[in-house]
Amino acid sequence: MPPAIPLATYRLQLTADFDFDKAAAVVPYLKALGITHLYASPVMKARKGSTHGYDTVDHGQFNPELGGEAGFTRLSQALQQHDLGLIIDFVPNHVGVHFADNPWWLDVLEWGQASPHAASFDIDWDQLAYRARGGVLLPILGASYGEALERGDIELRYDPDEGSFAAWYFEHRLPIAPERYGEMLRIVVKEADAAETEPGKRLLSLATRYTGLRRPNRKEAPGFKSELREITGAADIIKRGLAAYRAGKDRPAQTLTLHHLLERQHYKLGHWRLASSDINYRRFFDVNGLAGLRVEDASTFAATHRLVKQLIADGKLQGIRLDHIDGLRDPAQYCQRLRRLVRDAQSNTAQGNTTQGNTKPFYTVIEKILCEHERLPHFAGVQGTTGYEWMNVITHVLIDSKGLEALDETWRQISNRPPRLVPYVKDAKRRVLETLLTSEFTVLTRLLARIANGHYSTRDFSADSLRQALELYVLHFPVYRTYLTHSGPTAADRKLIDDTIARARRDWFAADEGIFDFLRDALTMDLLKPGRPPHSAPRVRRFALKVQQFTGPMMAKSLEDTAFYQFHRLLALNEVGGDPASTGLSIPAFHQAMQARAREWPQGMTATATHDTKRGEDARTRIASLSEIPGEWTSAVARWKVLNAPHLALHGNFRAPSATFEYMLYQTLLGVWPVQAPADAAFIERIQAYALKAAREGKEETSWLNPHEAYENGIRDFIAKILDPDQSAEFLQALQTLARRVALLGTLNSLSQLTLKATLPGVPDFYQGTEFWDLSLVDPDNRRPVDFAARHAALPSLEAPDWSGLIKSWPDGKLKLAWTRHLLKLRNELADVFAQGDYQPLEVRGAHADHVIAFARRHGRAAAIVVVGRHFAPFTQAGREWPAPEAIDATIDITGYAVPGLAGNDLPLAQAFRDCPALVIAARSANAVRAPRQRVRA
Repeated sequence: MPPAIPLATYRLQLTADFDFDKAAAVVPYLKALGITHLYASPVMKARKGSTHGYDTVDHGQFNPELGGEAGFTRLSQALQQHDLGLIIDFVPNHVGVHFADNPWWLDVLEWGQASPHAASFDIDWDQLAYRARGGVLLPILGASYGEALERGDIELRYDPDEGSFAAWYFEHRLPIAPERYGEMLRIVVKEADAAETEPGKRLLSLATRYTGLRRPNRKEAPGFKSELREITGAADIIKRGLAAYRAGKDRPAQTLTLHHLLERQHYKLGHWRLASSDINYRRFFDVNGLAGLRVEDASTFAATHRLVKQLIADGKLQGIRLDHIDGLRDPAQYCQRLRRLVRDAQSNTAQGNTTQGNTKPFYTVIEKILCEHERLPHFAGVQGTTGYEWMNVITHVLIDSKGLEALDETWRQISNRPPRLVPYVKDAKRRVLETLLTSEFTVLTRLLARIANGHYSTRDFSADSLRQALELYVLHFPVYRTYLTHSGPTAADRKLIDDTIARARRDWFAADEGIFDFLRDALTMDLLKPGRPPHSAPRVRRFALKVQQFTGPMMAKSLEDTAFYQFHRLLALNEVGGDPASTGLSIPAFHQAMQARAREWPQGMTATATHDTKRGEDARTRIASLSEIPGEWTSAVARWKVLNAPHLALHGNFRAPSATFEYMLYQTLLGVWPVQAPADAAFIERIQAYALKAAREGKEETSWLNPHEAYENGIRDFIAKILDPDQSAEFLQALQTLARRVALLGTLNSLSQLTLKATLPGVPDFYQGTEFWDLSLVDPDNRRPVDFAARHAALPSLEAPDWSGLIKSWPDGKLKLAWTRHLLKLRNELADVFAQGDYQPLEVRGAHADHVIAFARRHGRAAAIVVVGRHFAPFTQAGREWPAPEAIDATIDITGYAVPGLAGNDLPLAQAFRDCPALVIAARSANAVRAPRQRVRA
């Protein structure tokens, strides 16, 4: 059996082209590499053609494009045969909607609030303006509603197999409410001139059978549809009669008939641009096709987790990664329910297998992005996060802080703005509020106004003033969300809300008159305390909890998807959960962070690349190395700007690319430049695709909502020209020269990064293919197919690595593969040390002590000594040659540890780095150290 807590996980992106069977074929390789758990992208049924699986449409079945249940069974058998566990990425927050593949959503469209699935979606039914009945806005049209209607793009169809009617807008199915069937049958029989025919008479009889409002109702409708389906000749009459609803510019009567029918449905069709201002269902961020699920509803939770529970009971699932935990209304409640479900499933397993207990931990990690200095709340059964925060800690300690000061000045000159991130984020939040998430914000402000209007003491707070106050609160809110429950805020959350209110109040220039006190009390639910003026408890709780669901997407769209694409001081810092304005991390601060992690979160993941990272892990270390040579980098950029000036697109004040975007492009090129081969057409296309996405995400000169064609063409042409040897030979020669040096420095940083990931407290996670150099860009570039055959074929030759030979040929990636395998072998051999051991910094002496990070992991008498280097530029002639170990004047004090082959308490760095510029070696502690007892989060 694999260990309950993984020793190492490996993330695979499953798609129709890389399905369960292809994943099963990779399992032997993962076992040979030293992986203990396969960590798979979502496996439940997703939208057809999905390249990621996060658009789940049915949590109750496996994705047929991945091989369905049979394919999953084969993968499960392969994992069991090789003693590997399985962790799946699970999406509790949202589902794919629209189109014709989500049965719950289609049922809601057909029945509205009468649907049993209506409670599963977060829909504000009464928000649609100028409409007598409630409904949900469907922003799916590519043109205005009137234009789509008159063009005949919306077509009414009859399904003879179901006996049902639906409007179709291309691939989108829009069920017609059965209460309109009688009216429709009368119209189609008349249009088909079939009133005197036998089937026509039966259709009219059926149409008049149900009288009164909302009939046939949900109980009667199946019988109605069944009888309609069984009327011989009905399908032909309906087919002809639907001409009465065939809209077109030259058919005004039919257009109006279809319009009137659509207006009487439980939905309202609209142009996709309406979503930002009028949408009335909670989405995943600003993605219209992903609707939020209310998993706080017990029946919704049970239905969406039924398959997960069965897999746990069957012993086929050993862990789960919870996607977008911040989207949930009450993450604490959700995690408690999930832990209860896991225990119930394991109890069922134990009853069927007397040799298996039911106390085995179930590995659970959450996708949670922590901002600087933010602490992760403890959730029931959760071992930690997916590791973004530790990825950034590793990056920050490897970056040269002194070089960042010089890069600050470079960025100041290029951008004409100070190197402070806060103003960028604040401006981005304003932009997002005005464009992408206006509708969600409107829902909150209307709810807040209703709360205020509910008592005479607060009714004079105008809706506009409340909107402005709430906007200031959101603009100043510094993290992704708070974690209030129905019982109120924790002390930490209360302080966060109070501090944010204080900052918002300082930016308020109108009369206050208690409006911020009211807002604070609504956010903390203090309005409901005994002795306070009575306000609607359901509304106050709903407001406070919905604000939490809003601030997460708000921060994500503003920081990760906007400011990160505007603030280009050093792109290595622009990573999920990172701080682009960071000043780096000292070695003592790094040690303190790791000691705290060993105490608090020793089993969470440590990632250095994921499907969501902004660039590959080795591209990031290359760019990070620019902090070691800031002077040369600044000079190179100044020269390149002059060389490439003729390729800019200039029209008056128009410049493509902008100066800041051009600076970003040069960093990107250094990060991903191919060292072994010239840049080919495919490489140029990758850079152009990335640049287009980066420009639109930045929302400065162009955006997804309003593309600026001339600017985008200017960027594409600029890239093509500067990468064309016939037009830019001098630039390319200079770029290649610096890229080779940056690549060597990046390689050394990568080995340090890899070593830290594999040896720090936590579970190292390896993203697919990153055992070779990972020079990918943001998705979809980082989801390209991986050549597993090449990696598997290379593995046997690395059984006894020739480190000297591997170093000489480092560009081919085999050095990284060999080092990965070496580290994972040690993790498996010293499993208790790395899984349960404490973390002890080791003193480093010598002139270059600040270039060395050294620590020990201990469990009992067993231990491991870890040594890595950083800031290698002084020892490599700024990246021109591999470092000589003896050039680094440093000695590690290993007092209290016995290392085979080493006498005394001093470990010279020249000896530690003899084979490779990093060291992990087994040792014995002179005194047994009992690790603190860790609470098992089962």
